[in-house]
Amino acid sequence: MVVLNFIINEIFGQGAIFLALIAMIGLLLQKKQFSEVVRGTMMTAIGFFVLSQGTGIITGNSIDGLAAAFNTMMPAANGKPDIDMSVYGTQIGIVMLIAFAFNLLFARFTKWKSVFLTGHMLYWFPYVFIAAGVDAGLTGGKLIGLATIFTAAYMVISPNLMRPLVKEVTGDDSFTIGHPTTVLSLISGYLGKVIGNKEKSTEDIKFPKSLGFLREVSITGSIVICITYIVMFFILKANGLVPGEVWGYAGGKTGIFTFIFTKAIYFGVGVTIMLLGVRMLIAEIVPAFKGIAVKVVPGAIPALDCPVIFNCAPNALIIGFIVAMITSTITIILTAGMFPTVIIPLTFTCFFEIGCASIIGNATGGIRGCIVGAALSGIIMVFLVGFGSYFFGNTINNWMLVYGGQDFSLWGIVEGAIARLLH
Repeated sequence: MVVLNFIINEIFGQGAIFLALIAMIGLLLQKKQFSEVVRGTMMTAIGFFVLSQGTGIITGNSIDGLAAAFNTMMPAANGKPDIDMSVYGTQIGIVMLIAFAFNLLFARFTKWKSVFLTGHMLYWFPYVFIAAGVDAGLTGGKLIGLATIFTAAYMVISPNLMRPLVKEVTGDDSFTIGHPTTVLSLISGYLGKVIGNKEKSTEDIKFPKSLGFLREVSITGSIVICITYIVMFFILKANGLVPGEVWGYAGGKTGIFTFIFTKAIYFGVGVTIMLLGVRMLIAEIVPAFKGIAVKVVPGAIPALDCPVIFNCAPNALIIGFIVAMITSTITIILTAGMFPTVIIPLTFTCFFEIGCASIIGNATGGIRGCIVGAALSGIIMVFLVGFGSYFFGNTINNWMLVYGGQDFSLWGIVEGAIARLLH
């Protein structure tokens, strides 16, 4: 049990350590010199932490205020508290290890060659599937068995479905995406092929000379977030709320100007750091993984976190985020009372999962593919969270109101329905 907990918590549970270990094994298999092994291992870990810090700044220092505002205006969304999933830690860990081993075997002996390396998602998918099983009343072997089947299936199916779309974005086939954006990205990507024109990319948008600074995604993103907070300020006022109390600056030395300016600039800082981390991580993990692809799993490619393609189309990322926030908010208003929970706009899903889907929609259908893909994804996200509340209402419903609306919800609904038949 001690060894199992060490593997689960200290290796699989730590994205930097897990990816650094993968890089080290890959470099050793290529018989690289000691200095190259050390450098590649350390730079992979550093790149991961830089990427994580960037995403952390975006979610924790910038768009977190938008989520707080929506939560305040819709307090019923909080409902009853989630159960303590830590009591299922051992089951989650067992599912994670068995599923990853199956992923390696499947990649070794079949034509689907992706290896799921998104560290935190290796944990969160078993977490979601165990929660869906518990909500349906499963225990013991049935609970672990069903969650393992779904986790292993996801690790194999999802990255391989994403592979041709990621190739459309990057122009090469060196990696794919292992992240719960898949259902939204598939819809956006293949819809873009039908309705769009990939020659008219969001990244080719012409700005007048006087607005040339808008080509910098960190600046554009900061301006967008600034405008969004200004609009949210007036929405809070219109709802009889005090923005200073909602956002926590009331009674302090600073006011709304400093608050909004800081949130906006933090977004630019986060994007800048995140994209730097992406470049560092890709530059190290992809070449290092070749050792595993040659010696252990012939032809394998890594399935990585969705921000690894954000630097390919940063304009699409920002456009998709804005469009998804608008369409999801409208959908929430129109569907009020339809589901057993009050839904709030999922700012994190709009930025990461739908941002990724927008980049893919742009790659296959240009500006139109990006916008329509993001708009439709924003609508689908709300319905997935709403219907998902029937299958997570007794376990992690509040968690899903923040982090659901994509593969977590879709696959969780399917697994939950099957779990009810097995109970």
